[in-house]
Amino acid sequence: MSIVYLRPDEIRRRIAQTPVAFIPIGPLEWHGPHCPYGTDGLNAQNVAAEVCRSVGGVLWPTLFWGTERERPGEQLQSLGFEPDRYIVGMDFPANPLPSCYCPEEVLSIMVREVVREAGRIGARLVVIINGHGAENQIATLHRLAVEITNSTGPRVHVRITAPREMIQAGSGGHADADETSVMMFLTRSVDLSALPPIPTRLAFKDFAVVNGGGFDGKVPDHILPDWADPRRKASPDRGREIFQQMTREIQQEVETLLNELGPGSKDNNEA
Repeated sequence: MSIVYLRPDEIRRRIAQTPVAFIPIGPLEWHGPHCPYGTDGLNAQNVAAEVCRSVGGVLWPTLFWGTERERPGEQLQSLGFEPDRYIVGMDFPANPLPSCYCPEEVLSIMVREVVREAGRIGARLVVIINGHGAENQIATLHRLAVEITNSTGPRVHVRITAPREMIQAGSGGHADADETSVMMFLTRSVDLSALPPIPTRLAFKDFAVVNGGGFDGKVPDHILPDWADPRRKASPDRGREIFQQMTREIQQEVETLLNELGPGSKDNNEA
C-alpha cells in the first residue's frame, strides 16, 4: 500500500511484517503522440503496487524522474539520422514536446536520499522498480544499489519493468506495440488515432516510436515493422499478459531476497 495513505502505526506494522519498500521510478518522456507522457513512471508504479499487494511492505510515491545521454553515432544511423547529430534520449528533432530528463548526478543524489529515508523507517530491502530503459539510467541505479548495499544499507535491488525474455532479447522497444499495450491495459490515456492512419508506415525519426531492433541496428529501412506497430498489434489483452508476467517474475525475485535476509526481520523492525 502507498505509504502516503498510511498512518505511522500502519507503516510500522507493515514494515515489521515485511521489511521491504518499493520505489517506482521513470521520467516524464515523449512516447510518441499516442501514449501518455508518464508512461515509464506509470508502468513502474503499477508493477510496484501489484507486487507490494502480493508480498507486503510499503510503496513509495512514484519518482517521475529519469536521465538520458546523447546517442552514439552508430545508433543514430540505426534510427535514420546522420551520425554527427546531437540527440539526447528520445528527444528526436521532430517531436513537438521535449522530455524531462535530469543529469545522472542529480538522479543519483535524489535516489540515494530516497533509499536512505526508506531505510530509516525500517526497510531492510529496497526494490527500485525502473520503468526507463536508458543505459545510463540502468547503470546509475545499479551502481547505487551496489554502493548502498555494501556500505550504509539497506539491501537494494533494481529491476526494470520488462519480462526476462524481453530483457534477454536485447534493447526494448519504445512506444511500440508492447509498451503501448501495457498502457492500454493500465490506463485510458492511449489514443492510437493520434498516429497517422494505416497504411502510412512509421519512420523512427519522424515519431520516435522504435522497436528494440531499431535501436540495435537490425531494421535497415529505419521504419517500424508491422509486427511492432501499435496500430496493428497493440491491445489491452496483450498488455495484461506482459504486465502479469513482469509482476510474477518480480514477486518471485523479492520473495527470494526476503528469504535471504534471514530470520528475525520482524523482531528487528518492531519497537
